[in-house]
Amino acid sequence: MIPAISGVSALGSAASVGSVGSIGSTSSVSEPAKTGAGSFGSALTSAINGLDQTQNAASTASEGLATGTISDPTTAVTAVENASLAMDVASQIQNKLISAETTLFSLQV
Repeated sequence: MIPAISGVSALGSAASVGSVGSIGSTSSVSEPAKTGAGSFGSALTSAINGLDQTQNAASTASEGLATGTISDPTTAVTAVENASLAMDVASQIQNKLISAETTLFSLQV
């Protein structure tokens, strides 16, 4: 018999999730969203910059393979596949954001 899996967490065993609090609590959510390092805009900018770096690395690797400066073709293939997967993920995220935007605009208030 296979033993049950216990305590599996993607964040590790030391990670914990803070308490949500009760619905009737006296604290309010009156503080506006932060526009610092934790904002959605900075996260999106960082993700786009990472995608750009991945695309540039793939371009450099394929150019190096074509000119003969890279002797191992697996490095170039790996870089190009990473760039392809990153672009696929970015495309799926874009599609989900457009779908969410469409859903929000179709809501009747």
